[in-house]
Amino acid sequence: MITAIFAALFYVATLVLAGGLFYRIRLYLRTPAPLKIPTTPAPTTQSGVAFRLVREVVLFESLFKANKWIWIFGWIFHAALLLVLLRHLRYFTQPVWDWVALVQPFGIYAGFAMVAGLLGLWARRILVPRVRYISAPSDHLMLALLVAIGASGLGMKFVAHTDIVALKAFFLGLMRFELNPLPPDPLLLIHIGLVAALMIIFPFSKLLHGVGLFFSPTRNQVDNPRERRHLAPWAAKLESGAGQK
Repeated sequence: MITAIFAALFYVATLVLAGGLFYRIRLYLRTPAPLKIPTTPAPTTQSGVAFRLVREVVLFESLFKANKWIWIFGWIFHAALLLVLLRHLRYFTQPVWDWVALVQPFGIYAGFAMVAGLLGLWARRILVPRVRYISAPSDHLMLALLVAIGASGLGMKFVAHTDIVALKAFFLGLMRFELNPLPPDPLLLIHIGLVAALMIIFPFSKLLHGVGLFFSPTRNQVDNPRERRHLAPWAAKLESGAGQK
């Protein structure tokens, strides 16, 4: 019964995540950008824009310039989250890729760094008056959800162990549309239940900022308003139609 419930939950969560991402990305692509509004100093070439986006994604460059404390906690959390996600690839691959096996010990310690980074970001929303003023309940709930996922994952590693062989068989079975028994350990069920909840919430929350960054005109536009007139596609169609008349 538990196996069937969680299998259905993850199928639904995957569909919502994929469908939600498709909808939001399509919405970003269709949103007009009638003005040249890159945040200056901005690159004047497409290759420069690509390099700027890489620096933003990897180093959080603008955040580093704005606030060093937020940058420290934010970068630690995101870097640790990446390692944790890479470590979890072992549950979805058979045989396990060599580089995923090499990541395993680093992923364990990254779990602690991930929770520490989240707690630092959460403390900022509570202790800094101007940030506390603009923080909505959803901001605290997102942080609580992420902390709970990280803490429950660490709990399974160091407090209440689960059958990871059966767990891997469960997820490999889902990928083949087969049902293999899921270990009924309470902490495991809490952990993967929270992960499924995050998958469902992700496309419709502020957590989508990582995807939205690539579609932000302030970051993806070339700073060449003097050299080339900027026209949004819809404006260009209107102009060409008026010219034909």
